[in-house]
Amino acid sequence: MAFWAGGSPSIVDYFPSEDFYRCGYCKNESGSRSNGMWAHSMTVQDYQDLIDRGWRRSGKYVYKPVMNQTCCPQYTIRCRPLQFQPSKSHKKVLKKMLKFLAQGEVPKGSCEDEPMDSTMDDAVAGDFALINKLDIQCDLKTLSDDVKESLESEGKNSKKEEPQELLQSQDFVGEKLGSGEPSHSVKVHTVPKPGKGADLSKPPCRKAKEIRKERKRLKLMQQNPAGELEGFQAQGHPSSLFPPKAKSNQPKSLEDLIFESLPENASHKLEFTRFLCSSPLEAETPPNGPDCGYGSFHQQYWLDGKIIAVGVIDILPNCVSSVYLYYDPDYSFLSLGVYSALREIAFTRQLHEKTSQLSYYYMGFYIHSCPKMKYKGQYRPSDLLCPETYVWVPIEQCLPSLENSKYCRFNQDPEAVDEDRSTEPDRLQVFHKRAIMPYGVYKKQQKDPSEEAAVLQYASLVGQKCSERMLLFRN
Repeated sequence: MAFWAGGSPSIVDYFPSEDFYRCGYCKNESGSRSNGMWAHSMTVQDYQDLIDRGWRRSGKYVYKPVMNQTCCPQYTIRCRPLQFQPSKSHKKVLKKMLKFLAQGEVPKGSCEDEPMDSTMDDAVAGDFALINKLDIQCDLKTLSDDVKESLESEGKNSKKEEPQELLQSQDFVGEKLGSGEPSHSVKVHTVPKPGKGADLSKPPCRKAKEIRKERKRLKLMQQNPAGELEGFQAQGHPSSLFPPKAKSNQPKSLEDLIFESLPENASHKLEFTRFLCSSPLEAETPPNGPDCGYGSFHQQYWLDGKIIAVGVIDILPNCVSSVYLYYDPDYSFLSLGVYSALREIAFTRQLHEKTSQLSYYYMGFYIHSCPKMKYKGQYRPSDLLCPETYVWVPIEQCLPSLENSKYCRFNQDPEAVDEDRSTEPDRLQVFHKRAIMPYGVYKKQQKDPSEEAAVLQYASLVGQKCSERMLLFRN
């Protein structure tokens, strides 16, 4: 029997998918396929383990693409914020925001080179087709009461915090950073603009000024092998003008660019607030966790007292996972999609200072076969999740394979297997008729052969650890 410290267990309804649905990426009417479950409640550790197996949540619906069958394979991607350095285009967005705040300067022209700000009107149809088809009717209150009564009978108490809700305006554009799709509950008013983006198989471009400096340095060192500094002195420059690795010559960090001081008479004021929001994730505040705790949060962006964007993030034991971004289309010239992602990367770094294991930023799915979704690979360094062994592989190693095939196993070790594969399905936990029992006990009461097939499929997809902790609801 599993135990749940300080809160309710994860409770899920699993729905095996046998049909194909419309794809929001390539518009194939019957090319998308995924398995899903409805999360009545979920612990942050269970969700962390699930997204490390290719799952992703959209509201309380948690789904996993059938990678070797779906038309547009969706690979989980994570950025490594501790080593992240903003690219030239990232710096451009941050400087654009600073100029707007300090001087009120509105950039001219469109932002076609910033695909993160693009949205897709009907891409959401694929993700939610399964939900609509199943017509899920969940009596959450009754189920919660049943679970509470069951757990209390075992001497456990279940406490829940009431999250603060944010009323979201329908004038906002909804963008889901996790998949690049708009939220199904928000009306989208704009059409995406095409952009080719950077060639991720090639090294990033260098400024001509940097190349000239490097050539000059190498030429001076060849003339005087004693060292770079002496080479400058040979030109008649005093050594004090060229200290080694002078701080002023170092590129600005992400934090320097984001938190740069504004003048007292700045034209605009940008503020941020953070609130717990409704989601299946149970809020947790362990002593060794971040000050804000774990769970789902709204990050609100306020400009001169007016809310212009809302980012939805999940703070989990090992990462910050981006879910949605809602923004006012009147401020699309600020590239709020890119700006919010950079803020969230910086936020992950801040959380890491208190909670060392929290060191990744999950961006949802990377879809190499969809040009509009390849921009996520520009946040380097980053890794893709192998869909067969669930190990992380640097994206640079994955790109050559993805150029040849939509579906790829990234782990190059042919002997490697899924280390958390389901090996003891009878230990899976089932919640049935207000009782919690191992599947080995539950299956003796069942006569439907399709029931066992569905449960075993669920066990293989969530893995052994989660199957022993989460409660699979069966009626």
